[in-house]
Amino acid sequence: MRMESKILLSVAIITKNEEKRIGGCLESVAFADDIIIVDSGSTDRTLEIARTAGCRVFVEDWKGYGPQKNSAVAKCVHDWVLILDADERIAQAGREEIARIVGAADSADAYKLPRKNFFHGKWIKHCDWWPDEIIRLVRKSKGGYHQIIHERWVTEGTVSKSEACIEHFSFSNYHDMLRVLNDRSTDMARELWDRGKRANVSTPFLHGIAMFIKTYVLKLGFLEGLDGFVIATTKAGGTYFKYAKLLELQNEAMWCEKG
Repeated sequence: MRMESKILLSVAIITKNEEKRIGGCLESVAFADDIIIVDSGSTDRTLEIARTAGCRVFVEDWKGYGPQKNSAVAKCVHDWVLILDADERIAQAGREEIARIVGAADSADAYKLPRKNFFHGKWIKHCDWWPDEIIRLVRKSKGGYHQIIHERWVTEGTVSKSEACIEHFSFSNYHDMLRVLNDRSTDMARELWDRGKRANVSTPFLHGIAMFIKTYVLKLGFLEGLDGFVIATTKAGGTYFKYAKLLELQNEAMWCEKG
């Protein structure tokens, strides 16, 4: 079956300075008749590219991943919404599957899509990077995102699985991976603090070591060569610094109380 017209589907994307990746993302969802961009202050050509592609564009202050995505979903015209990041694509083979789900009377209320994570031009099949199932095709009337950093879609209805695959191009190189590690670990430490979680001096080490063993050994990261080792080390480092920064927040609060 070849799709000759757009389907009644909305696509929600949040962006900031994504001129290098947004074009490929938008091209992969051109089969949808409503595409929403919620941008948090791009200074490059992201908004120009989005408007040229026919997207409805909104600029809003950054509120955190969960609230920002909820804002994008709320602006969608249709109840069926496909939620993507700018560094993601819908694979060609998955587009007809999405059209089938949207058009079927017996569809579930949310669908987990498998995500292929690519790095250095290669599909990473280990390191806990595959199948990396994530809820991204949803009825917006049946749920919403919870949490600010590790956002997750929570639905009031039924959840099923789809074979429609997302292709994910998150990191361009090791430097980019380390930059994201630093930014995300800071955000996650703050989220843990706000949720009342606390750490001791051994917590960063124990969690970091456990993450490396899980990623490199249990999830067969060693089969990915140098990239597998770097991914495992980076994930372990991210976990370590998340709890180290939480401990730092605790110490800062203690010093303020004493001062």
